Amino acid sequence: MRTSHHSAGTTRWARLDVRGRRAGIRPLGLLWLLAATTLPSTSNAQQGAPDDRTAPLYRTPSADLATLADAPLTPAVSVGPNAQMMVLMEVPGLLTIEDVSQPELRLAGLRINPRTNGPSRDRYFAALTLERLGDGRQMPVSGLPDAPRIGSVRWSPDGSRIGFALTRENGIELWAADVATGEARALTDARLTVLPRSGAFEWLPDSRTLVTRLVPSDRGAPPPPVDIPSGPVIQENVGRVAPARTYQDLLTGPHDEALFEHYLTAQVALISLDGTTREVGPEGLIAGAEPSPDGQFLLVSTIHRPFSYLVPASRFPIRTEVWDLEGQVVATIADLPLAEEVPVGFSAVRTGRRTISWRADAPATLYWVEARDGGDPWIDAEVRDQIFTLEAPFGGEPVPLASLGLRYAAVQWGSDDLALVSSVWFRTRMVRAWVVQPGNPGTEPRLLFERSLEDRYSDPGRPLMRSTAAGTSVLLSADGGRTLFLVGQGASPEGNRPFLDRFDVASGATERLWRSEAPYYETPVELLDVDAGLVLTRREAVDEPPNYFVRDLAADGLRQLTDFPHPTPQLAGVEKELIVYEREDGVQLSATLYLPPGYEPDDGPLATLMWAYPREFKNADLAGQLTDSPYRFARVSYWGALPMLTQGWAVLDNPTLPIIGEGDEEPNDTYVEQLVAGAQAAVDQVVGRGVTDPERIAIGGHSYGAFMSANLLAHSDLFRAGIARSGAYNRTLTPFGFQLEERTFWEAPEIYFSMSPFMHADQVDEPLLMIHGDADNNSGTFPLQSRRFYHALKGHGATVRLVMLPNESHGYRARESILHMLWEEYEWLKRHVEDVSARPTATVSEAGE
Repeated sequence: MRTSHHSAGTTRWARLDVRGRRAGIRPLGLLWLLAATTLPSTSNAQQGAPDDRTAPLYRTPSADLATLADAPLTPAVSVGPNAQMMVLMEVPGLLTIEDVSQPELRLAGLRINPRTNGPSRDRYFAALTLERLGDGRQMPVSGLPDAPRIGSVRWSPDGSRIGFALTRENGIELWAADVATGEARALTDARLTVLPRSGAFEWLPDSRTLVTRLVPSDRGAPPPPVDIPSGPVIQENVGRVAPARTYQDLLTGPHDEALFEHYLTAQVALISLDGTTREVGPEGLIAGAEPSPDGQFLLVSTIHRPFSYLVPASRFPIRTEVWDLEGQVVATIADLPLAEEVPVGFSAVRTGRRTISWRADAPATLYWVEARDGGDPWIDAEVRDQIFTLEAPFGGEPVPLASLGLRYAAVQWGSDDLALVSSVWFRTRMVRAWVVQPGNPGTEPRLLFERSLEDRYSDPGRPLMRSTAAGTSVLLSADGGRTLFLVGQGASPEGNRPFLDRFDVASGATERLWRSEAPYYETPVELLDVDAGLVLTRREAVDEPPNYFVRDLAADGLRQLTDFPHPTPQLAGVEKELIVYEREDGVQLSATLYLPPGYEPDDGPLATLMWAYPREFKNADLAGQLTDSPYRFARVSYWGALPMLTQGWAVLDNPTLPIIGEGDEEPNDTYVEQLVAGAQAAVDQVVGRGVTDPERIAIGGHSYGAFMSANLLAHSDLFRAGIARSGAYNRTLTPFGFQLEERTFWEAPEIYFSMSPFMHADQVDEPLLMIHGDADNNSGTFPLQSRRFYHALKGHGATVRLVMLPNESHGYRARESILHMLWEEYEWLKRHVEDVSARPTATVSEAGE
């Protein structure tokens, strides 16, 4: 049975068509659609654009919506290793459709721009500004070309320089800026490769030499396409169990393999600040080259054949070696085979030595992790993972450091006497943290805490780190490791209140040094001076955009470092409220309610857009914990539902829709029932407050939120229309699991069927706008998902519109795409929600539904 606004006092609205099934308001929807085609769009009428809503033209929304796309973003910051300077990194505006339409190769899960030999969809910074933390003096980094695309910004270990990669039309260059003068220059004419996904370079501890990977200088032209194939592409499996989640951009044949080798072949090189370049070792499919903290060795990872058409490059065979600085192999640490047979499951891993890296607190000591359960989370095992270390010269036996009953998650190094190891188990959502002594590996690890990953109220925070003279990061301590400093979001029944704690390692006792106070939301970024109690923070309020401050804990003082203006001052009066309510089964829910500037209760109920994203939980009590703050800046960005505030709508943002499965039950066993119950509670809440017109509510979401929107239209009558962006609608197309569902289609076919809106297309009787990037590379959300769902809806006479954005991936990047998205969403909501009369009452008995 589909749910109506029963507790809000509204009427059900349904009728039966000639085949005896529910057809909702399709005739009215058709009339609205026909009428809309005779009414010019305001924005396009002003531009003289064609009136046809299906014309293949980018549309521009009204100025108040378009302004959101161009609003500036808060710059990112990076503090230097001596905590005397920081660099502000300006986030650029949106790309153009020309930018997004650059050549792109899609190979083994990678997206490559063949002109630059780098990632085709990387994000960049547009400018760098140095700021002295002591007095706030700023100095722009100079010497850059016009409209630079800056990435991989990294301080030298001594803090005297900043290195970065600069992407040009014909390649990626290595640059460095002098912190004293702000002057930047290219270090070499050679072009870098940053494929696969890894940093462009690393500093050696001398702060004068950088390790990087270059495009081979003698590389020829890429392999040409084969016009006439020499034979078919053949794959074969003989009795091997090789399940795999739904990956995109995989290799498809020999030509793809040749292209993959061509663009990933790299030469390791050492480049000094004077431009001297020395090649190190042979060329290869170099995935990474990480210097040891003492600068004497390189940890080099090389991908090799055989490749796969089933899994991405991250699961190709990979050999890890230690080289000296002359390129001689000192030791081979691992040579992992192709990992096609990794079991399905979020705690599944490949076998062999993995996560190989250097201890950050030692001159040249490796560590790695090995699965002791075959990497299979579905078998019983007391020990899941084991951590090993191996010192230079790497010829001895590896030393066991810790055995873990859960899957390894991370390690933070401090000294021979202190390191923190965390482990996690997805199925139970359990996380544990241990104290280990790397210099005394025989010492039994000590449990620091054990908690549920879902329990945000008990989160102790993360330890702050400090830079070493070698340029690595280790645990920050005031007294040789006895005391650490923890920073966390501070989730609480009052909302998030970030904090800084002093933590005694031996006793586990904490002392709260500082906590964010209303009406501000303030987050510690860096502890600049332990003894003086100086903390760099990022501070904001509902009507104040984020800015950076230095907080003096001892004197309770606050000094402002930046003064970024309000990005959308015309919306400075937006009302924001964190509301708490209950689902019918008693589960606590929350949402953020936004009302447009100048709204007064006497104005009456408004059209409302709900924008959500369901999440799975194993504990009902923990599912109800608050995860937001009422004091965060009310940034009205173009991406979610908030743009409708400019049109006088109310917005219910991120209403929590927990899908809970406790004990042996899995959350998705009752997905639809819980989803509808959560949406009903949210609707009842805003309607009961008098701010929402129950006849004019729309639902929307992106990705899994799009999946949610389609399901709510199929299984309830709560909403007048919906928006679904870049979603997946047929779960049989992701048969080896999706989202947090670990069961395969063959293990739980009824779950895959009941959760798929595609299987219930005949029940969608409200208008649905679907938007999708036609180059979506997100796992599971193939563009085919939207095309097939559109065909299913159209085949059942639904009111539906499908918009495929050219060359856009899962998140949209081009300004033209964003503006068109805003135009589509507003026009859809105006036609099908804002400008409609009350829905008709049922004229036929609904008995037997």
